[in-house]
Parts: sequence; structure tokens; C-alpha cells
Amino acid sequence: MAMTARPTSPSGRDVDTSWCANPLVAWLLAEGSNVSSATELVARLATRLVEAGLPLWRLVCLIRTLHPQVIGVRYVWRRDSGISEEFAPLHDDLHTLHYPDSPMAAILDGTLASIRQRLDVPGIKLEFPIFQKLRTQGATDYVAMPLPFSGEQTNAIAFASHRPGGFMTSELRELYEMLPLLARLLEVHTLRHTAKTLLDTYLGRHTGERVLNGLIERGDGEDIHAAIWFCDLRDSTRMAETMSRQAFLAILNDFFDCTAGAVLDHGGEVLRFIGDAALAIFPTGAVSTAAGRGCCDNEAACHAALAAAVDAQARMQALNRRRGQNGEPPLGFGLGLHMGDVMYGNIGVPGRLEFTVIGAAANEAARLQGLCKWLNRSVLISAEFEHCIPGELVSLGRHRLRGVSTPQEVFTLRDGAEPG
Repeated sequence: MAMTARPTSPSGRDVDTSWCANPLVAWLLAEGSNVSSATELVARLATRLVEAGLPLWRLVCLIRTLHPQVIGVRYVWRRDSGISEEFAPLHDDLHTLHYPDSPMAAILDGTLASIRQRLDVPGIKLEFPIFQKLRTQGATDYVAMPLPFSGEQTNAIAFASHRPGGFMTSELRELYEMLPLLARLLEVHTLRHTAKTLLDTYLGRHTGERVLNGLIERGDGEDIHAAIWFCDLRDSTRMAETMSRQAFLAILNDFFDCTAGAVLDHGGEVLRFIGDAALAIFPTGAVSTAAGRGCCDNEAACHAALAAAVDAQARMQALNRRRGQNGEPPLGFGLGLHMGDVMYGNIGVPGRLEFTVIGAAANEAARLQGLCKWLNRSVLISAEFEHCIPGELVSLGRHRLRGVSTPQEVFTLRDGAEPG
């Protein structure tokens, strides 16, 4: 008696695909549904196609995503490398990448329902520039088809062959039949990728990861020790009252490019934008100051915060040089740096939460920032921060912070840190 073994998925569950006549669909059901990422799915699918005897030379999949900077994600598998590469083209790069003249664009915008182009036929007209390049590289056949997601979003997938004569009709039929299931699997990965991207963009990389991992209820969070950054744009009230909305928004974005951009580039986490101010942290990884931890645990966070402060000043100076060339007045900022314990978690109402830091340490960083304009400095630093990196800062004496009863010793950068 003949017996047919059922495929086993990587998770260990038996998947009955004996009813399925298409081996590609059977593979997607049994194994493809357990792959952990879209990049891996494309690579393993391409390998499976080759193992099944399909003369696949190149596979490209373009998935449109909701992202403020990129048009989507492009996955490319090549037979010579055997791996799948992920590439996210920027909106601004579309013309330099010749995207408008590509067959993928014709699929995505609905100009063509599908594309089949034989590349090994002498004298045949090649409609898209990429076809000539592929033919030069040895490709003989090219097929592009839509990958429809739910919500009427159309993506595209393309297969290229290097076998003389290209793909057979039966092979293309099997590819076409697997596309609906492949689209569903890729959509799941894309939705998770989009969710992570949006959380990273609107909450921050570390905060977004926490939310995605389940810290979503009001009160969820932890006590952490961190270097706290609070930065504010100078003279913003006057600018908001005297400038057009678009002009003022452009200034705010330039300001945040200089300050929040420096935070991100030096490993910090921008938690929120408060009008014309930014709150950020450089966590130490510790959760309590009462655990016998020495200052050496804080040095990395403090040095990263200081490097970001110096970087922000340099960026602001470069911005002001450009503004001066355009006859525009310079911009200035105040920055307070403090070290302390804060609660890092969800606050708000059940229908509208915010993941941020709260506590006296965060308030003191804001108070330090407020003192900047009175001391004519762009960066002021607390004694708690300086205690972790002694000898690297300059004392400005003791000053009273708003809301703090006892005068506090205040420090600044050794180079003087003049405003702007």
C-alpha cells in the first residue's frame, strides 16, 4: 500500500496538503506560513522554486508601505547569490532609480495587468529599459504580475529566467495559482513591519519596541535611570505670532533636525515634541539608584548625551550660517541635561495613551533649560550629571531653579557653549 507523507512545518505541526495539486501552494501552507520575515520568505520561496525545477534566475517583489520617507520595500533574490536582499527606496529617489520607467511601476499604477517579455528573441522591441540590462546579463524571459493586498492595495512580483525559451506555460500557471496565498503571507509581514515603522517614527525605536511587545495598558512601564535631555527653541513665541504657519513650521523642523536629530544619531530616544521643545533620554540600563551602582554605569549615557549636545550646537551653527546667507536672523536654543530616576511608561486615559518619562528628574531637566537664557548659555548641566563624569565640565556656581527650594550647582560645556 502506497503512503504519502504529509509535510511538517518548522513549528512541528503536521499540515495536510494532500488535497493540494499545486506543490508551491502546498509549500506555502506547510512551511511558508511559519517563516519569520518577508526577506526570509522571499529567499526560501525562491529556493523552493529552483528545487522544484523552475528555471528561476531572479525574483523581485515590491511591497508598498505606509512610511513617511520610503515608497515601499523591495526584495531581490538572485540565483548566483542565493540570498534575498531588502531595499527601501526613498520617495525622493524614485526618478534617480528610473522607477517611473520600470515594469513594476506599470503594475502598481494599474497601467498593465501583467507583463510577459521574452528576452531571447532577436530583433524584438523591448519596452522597458530594464529588459535590455537583463538580457545583457543572460536573462531569457521576464514575467511580472500583481500581488493584491486587502484594501485594494496592489503590489508587484517579477520572475526572470535564464533557460533558453524561458518559462513554460505550466510553470507560469503554478506561479499564478500561488500568488493569492503568497500575497496573504507577505501582507502579514508587511503589516507588522508597518506597525513597527510607525511606532518607531512616532514613539521612538526603544519605546516602539516596548509597545509592540505588549506594554500597552495604562500604567505599564518601569523605573529607569537615565540622562535626561530637555531642549527648547529660543524666541519661538514671537516667531509664531509674526510668521506664517508654513514658515514657522519650517523653522521648527530645522530646529528639530539640529537637536532631536543629534539625539538619535548618538543613540538617544526622543520621547516627545512639546510645541517647540523636545524631551529625550539616554538610558543607562539600570532601574534603581539604590542598588549600589557606581557612576561608571552612567558614563556611557552621559558621554552620549554630551556628544549629542556638541553635535546639536555644530548643526545649529551650520544652520545659522545658511540663514545668514539668506538674510535671516540666527536661531538659538536652551538645553538642560540631568541624570536621575524616572518612571518610563504609559500615562493618559484608556482611549489616548502616551509612553513617556515622568518624575522629579524630568522636571529638573526642564528647569535647567529655562535657566539657560538667564545665564546666557545654550547648555546647562546638573551636578548629578557632572558627578558621573567629573572634570569634564565647567561650574557656573550655584543657582536657584524654579520650583526647587535649594540652590543647585550648575555646569556647562568646557568650551563655553555660547548660544546658537
